[in-house]
Amino acid sequence: MNRLDHRRILVWTMSRIHRSIYQASRGFAGCRLQGPVLLLTTVGKKTGRTHITPLLYLSEPNGWVVIGSYAGDPFHPHWWLNLQADPNALVQIGPKKTQVRARESTIHERDRLWLGFVSMFPGYLKYEMRTSRRFPIVLLEPL
Repeated sequence: MNRLDHRRILVWTMSRIHRSIYQASRGFAGCRLQGPVLLLTTVGKKTGRTHITPLLYLSEPNGWVVIGSYAGDPFHPHWWLNLQADPNALVQIGPKKTQVRARESTIHERDRLWLGFVSMFPGYLKYEMRTSRRFPIVLLEPL
């Protein structure tokens, strides 16, 4: 097994543990990691099943922003591929759940939001160096 496979397994495992703690505590535990954490529920583009992913986020006046870094993996995270197929999703922050519609940030928004993510968690710079992929920065706007 190579380093990339190990990293994917670690990210997958930690995500499942984090999600379970967040859900079991109704958002009171697991709502902060390297910054604030939300749970994003998407519908699988191939399976049609729901998928719940914990993600660091930034608050914006019109919703929340997440980034598809996937720890620098060369492939986009599944939640982003699911949102491209169906931009409607559910966000849970603490105990509160909100229906949202996702959209990728514009060029004008992107630079400012990238700096916000890097200032919150400098590890994003390391992730960026691992891949040639451009991380999607996604706004989640309440319906």
